[in-house]
Amino acid sequence: MGRLGLLLVYFIYGLAFFSMGLTVMLEGGRSADARLRHALRPLAAFGLVHGAHEWLEMFMGLHMLPGQLTAPVAWEALRLGILSFSFLSLAAFGSSLLAPTDYFRRLSMSVPLLLVTVWGIGLLVMRSHYSVEAGLWEAAHAWTRYVLAIPAALLAAAGLVAQQRAFRQAGLMRFGRDALWAAVAFAWYGLVGQPFTQASPLPPSNVINQDLFLRVFGFPIQLVRAGTAVVAASFVMRFLRAFEVETQRQIAELQAARVEEAQRRETLRGELLRRVVAAQEAERQRIARELHDATGQALTALGLGLRGVATTLGEDGDRTAHMLRKLEGLAAGSLDELRRLIADLRPSHLDDLGLDAAMRWYAKELQARAGLDVQVEITGTPRPLSPPVRIALFRIAQEALTNVIKHSGETRAGVRLGYTGQGVNLQVEDSGCGFDTSGHAIPSRPSWGLLGMEERATLLGGQFSLDSRPGRGTRVEVVIPYQDVEAAT
Repeated sequence: MGRLGLLLVYFIYGLAFFSMGLTVMLEGGRSADARLRHALRPLAAFGLVHGAHEWLEMFMGLHMLPGQLTAPVAWEALRLGILSFSFLSLAAFGSSLLAPTDYFRRLSMSVPLLLVTVWGIGLLVMRSHYSVEAGLWEAAHAWTRYVLAIPAALLAAAGLVAQQRAFRQAGLMRFGRDALWAAVAFAWYGLVGQPFTQASPLPPSNVINQDLFLRVFGFPIQLVRAGTAVVAASFVMRFLRAFEVETQRQIAELQAARVEEAQRRETLRGELLRRVVAAQEAERQRIARELHDATGQALTALGLGLRGVATTLGEDGDRTAHMLRKLEGLAAGSLDELRRLIADLRPSHLDDLGLDAAMRWYAKELQARAGLDVQVEITGTPRPLSPPVRIALFRIAQEALTNVIKHSGETRAGVRLGYTGQGVNLQVEDSGCGFDTSGHAIPSRPSWGLLGMEERATLLGGQFSLDSRPGRGTRVEVVIPYQDVEAAT
């Protein structure tokens, strides 16, 4: 092979690794595997730097570098530094891939440090034994390939074998094969391409060198290195496509999860609507029963009493006055009962005085009816709320306090209504028995009260959160953004 052919080999050699480094740099960050993502960074550095080294060799062969003849030491030092740095990056790639955990990954960084220490000590020893005229630079390049290139290539091959197993476990068999072939290429690159260095006084390069390889096989060792570089780079770039497959699979899984969640929520919403309708019918039945049993009977008694008053009006004045006082008390009791029923359906305080007053009124009602001491706290600067927001917050507080009475075993509860810059915040908290929140949204045993509260908040663009643990009490929190009062009225 002629001089121009050898320079072409250097160009292809550098192009293969530089393209690999550029591709890894652009695509490596897409991996969901943090271990692989971390390991690909030094591989990108190896590809870019080592490709630049081979192009530097090519330009040196063409004598196109500025000052190449006047300052050869500087160019030789630069070439040696670039070569050593590239192989240290390759060693960092392999050792990082072999690390199973974050701790071992941090520990793996000691491998390049160990290699560079041995390499540096060797250079110091050679400097005392060889001069520039006696082949110091040639010995240094041979030492770099012996101490850095061969171990780095083998570490890269071992790391890619480990990555091949990871691909297989993830079900990416095709990309696992690509990683395995890349491992084979790096192994050949290290075991065959690196021992045949340029001739130097450093054993065994004084015997086993690229001149011997050329005499035995009839082509330069650079062709072997270029060939293995092309193969390694090709398969590395092939298995990088696994990131795209992995991303598409994650998107598909996310879409499936969203569809499943939407279906579940639609099912729950349908069941919730059915229960709301049933609750409406039950409420109508309760109101009808109470009107019949309490108010209806009182009105019937009132009518009979008035008939009796009409009969005794002219006969017994004292008896008539007594009956009128009893009928007055009966009418007042009926009126109170009607007011209670009306307040249960929709308290007038909510429309006339606002949410704050309605909360305080309802706290007093619960104290009188159920013995629950409710402390109401208002924070921030109150501002007008649209009717849907007022109703939703009041009903959520009503449902939460009903749950406290039914389930918590506690006689005290706190209600905090806060007006913030973004919206209104409602918290209902007790220190009762609490419960395991992981089961409240399971479709087989849903908590319809909690789902109803969440649905009310969601319909108004708000957020619902529940915090409860057995023995630690329960806190229900709702945040609803402010809405235009006129538009929502």
